[in-house]
Amino acid sequence: MDLQLSGKTAVVTGGSKGIGLEVVRTLLSEGMRVVTGSRTITDGLRATAAVPVAVDLSTPDGPATLIDRALAELGGIDVLVNNVGIGDAADVAQGALLNLVDLPDSAWQHTFDLHFYTALRATRAALPSLIERRGTVINVSSAGARLVTAGPVDYNVAKAALNALTKVIAEQFGPQGVRAITVAPGPVSTGVWTDPDGFIAHVAAQQGLPHDAFAKQLMATLGASTGRLSTPAEVARLIAFAASPNNITGAEYLIDGGVVKSA
Repeated sequence: MDLQLSGKTAVVTGGSKGIGLEVVRTLLSEGMRVVTGSRTITDGLRATAAVPVAVDLSTPDGPATLIDRALAELGGIDVLVNNVGIGDAADVAQGALLNLVDLPDSAWQHTFDLHFYTALRATRAALPSLIERRGTVINVSSAGARLVTAGPVDYNVAKAALNALTKVIAEQFGPQGVRAITVAPGPVSTGVWTDPDGFIAHVAAQQGLPHDAFAKQLMATLGASTGRLSTPAEVARLIAFAASPNNITGAEYLIDGGVVKSA
């Protein structure tokens, strides 16, 4: 199916690996021109035709730096995919291992800087171009935003705030032609789950359990109806559909294999 994205432009935050890298590849395959920002430029990203920008997006000036570079490269932005997240596995693991009393303010601040403020700042910087081009903002959230106690609590709360931000963008800028959509993955077969030094492995080690056994136990506890992880390619295809011309805005699309049972 032709998604009518050929010739359009996109900015993807956190496009060096995982879901972000697959989004970059998918949008390029649809004929888009893509600029992506991340702290490191991986070999996988270098192998694409995207324009990589090395930038720390968790800093106050990082998102605007990326958007300025993208505007210089692309001339304008049709789609902004706010995808960056997770970061250091040990940082995220704190939110799963510590309770509300013990999790320090610094952890909450770091998590919100990366998972909420990055999206807010990138969106604000891109809005003039998005308004001009009647563009689309796609916020990559998490099924955890609906299951805030089942995982890293600071991460899940930050993602819940990101979901609310999508609604605000859609409502405030819809009359000017800007759409905003949330895509919320559940467990995905990225390094977060599979790497020996990823988040799941880190939590498993803290609990004295083998990585594979803990991952299987956690999947069973989450109760995915499909019984499997989603793939980055599946998430990327949903994001590409959301970016395509349509009349969807303010909506949340779960891609979690049925982890979230409520409507």
